[in-house]
Amino acid sequence: VQLVESGGGSVQAGGSLRLSCKASGINFRLHTMNWYRQAPGKERELVATFTSDGATDYADSVKGRFTISRDNVRRTTSLQMSSLKPEDTAVYYCNTQRGGTPFWGRGTLVTVSS
Repeated sequence: VQLVESGGGSVQAGGSLRLSCKASGINFRLHTMNWYRQAPGKERELVATFTSDGATDYADSVKGRFTISRDNVRRTTSLQMSSLKPEDTAVYYCNTQRGGTPFWGRGTLVTVSS
């Protein structure tokens, strides 16, 4: 299983970024896809989820600002982030599970300046 994130970068507060994750090695349409993030000195936290049957869920801190999507044909999941805040600064990771084993991408850094 391989997950490759892209799209991170630096943006000013109030700006937008779109992250993408390309998956391989799994039957993508059958898997829940997640985005996590880890800020400096903090634990990794779940940001958004898109289940295989089409349900989505978000951390309270990003509801109304972030949107997760998926393309089962291209085997990608994306995270559209708007109204970004300095506290959104973190490394963002794509995640899925297969057979109970979690798989992670290497992460992509998002930096939001005030």
